[in-house]
Amino acid sequence: MAAQGTASQRTPSSVLYIAIYVVLVMLGNVGNTAVVGVVGEGLLRDTGFIRSSDVILVNMAFSNLMVSLARNTLLVISDMGVEVFLNKNWCRFMMGIWVWLRSANVWSTFFLSAFHFQTLRRVAPAATNVHGHPGPPKSLIFGLCLIWSLNLIYSIPAFIFSKNGDENSTETLMLVSSTTRPLLGCIWDFPSAYSGLAFATSSMVIHESIPIFLMSVTNLGSLLTLYTHGRKRRAANKSQDAPVVTGIPAERRAAKVIFALNILFISSWGASIISVNYFNYNRGSSTQFLLIVARIANITFIALSPVVLAVGHRRLRAFMKSVLSRVV
Repeated sequence: MAAQGTASQRTPSSVLYIAIYVVLVMLGNVGNTAVVGVVGEGLLRDTGFIRSSDVILVNMAFSNLMVSLARNTLLVISDMGVEVFLNKNWCRFMMGIWVWLRSANVWSTFFLSAFHFQTLRRVAPAATNVHGHPGPPKSLIFGLCLIWSLNLIYSIPAFIFSKNGDENSTETLMLVSSTTRPLLGCIWDFPSAYSGLAFATSSMVIHESIPIFLMSVTNLGSLLTLYTHGRKRRAANKSQDAPVVTGIPAERRAAKVIFALNILFISSWGASIISVNYFNYNRGSSTQFLLIVARIANITFIALSPVVLAVGHRRLRAFMKSVLSRVV
């Protein structure tokens, strides 16, 4: 977690940054709320016809929204000059919440790629619940509960090793998974530099490197599977005995949307990692600019992922067209 002093003056560049950041945060809040509302309303209305992919989309959008509301919206308020300093107990609570939400958000994004890859591995994937009763499959619910519960356990050190500072507090340790700067006067308070470094390193490996690697592998696996089944489909024109995946165009469109989400996520992550490491190890004249890059990168995925989802989701696309037609 990195810190910086309170800005005493608003420069034109800082005003431009704040304006861009406010727009991205608002876009993330509104967009992810729309995803949760539109897709969630469809899940509630279509009783007995539950699309597991929609459940995962709602979970991912919900995690995006919670990160944006609990963290990024407060950063906007802080950038506007409103300074609030919490006591020690509230700092521990908020730091734990931030780490929990961010970590769950990363794995929720990966879960979308993993589910689509697993769906394509079946010869004839079913879009609905195959158990004959309303509600998503139990394995899906178990997977989502596992993501949120395990990440809550992982965030326990954040609930313990944090405290309240003051407006002059500084911190050299930066946790990539949770934050790029102190907020509400809350800073880390590890027993030693080594324990703090261990937590930061494990955070980057477990909640950044591993899910991004798995995200890339499963998405490439989905594209390869679609290519293979496409060849089988062409062969089926000559022989009707060849098993093929039903709904190839829809699955291909879904794979492209998920691929775009992965590229957006990895790009945001990469920009943040580069900026963070430059800040930590080379405190030069450009560190202020790189911290701004890191903050913009951390919100980019949350802000733009609803737009990407709307391209490939029929209900979201119809909702977006309806809103745009009323506005224009």
